[in-house]
Amino acid sequence: MDNEFGNDFYTVTDETGRELTLEHLGTMQIEDHTYMAFLPADIDEDDPDYGIVLLEVVEENGEDIFATIDEDDVRAAVYELFIEELFAEEDTDNE
Repeated sequence: MDNEFGNDFYTVTDETGRELTLEHLGTMQIEDHTYMAFLPADIDEDDPDYGIVLLEVVEENGEDIFATIDEDDVRAAVYELFIEELFAEEDTDNE
C-alpha cells in the first residue's frame, strides 16, 4: 500500500444519502474480489462513527462502484487482513 504521492480521497454517498469524504488507506485483491479500506476524512477521531470503512469494488452496468460488504464473516476476514497489512507497513516504517 504505497502512497508515495499522498493518499487519495473519495466522496461517496451512503445509503441514507449522506455524503462522506473518505481517505484511501489501501486496496487488497482476495480471490476475484477487490476491497478498499478507508478512514473518514470529515469525522473527528472521537466520533463513535469514526473507524475503518471497508468497501468492495463491484462492476455495475460496466462501471466500477463501491458496495458494502454484507456478509459478516467476509467483512471480518477482510478487516483482519487489512489490519495485518497496515500494522506490518507501520512496523517497517519504524525500522
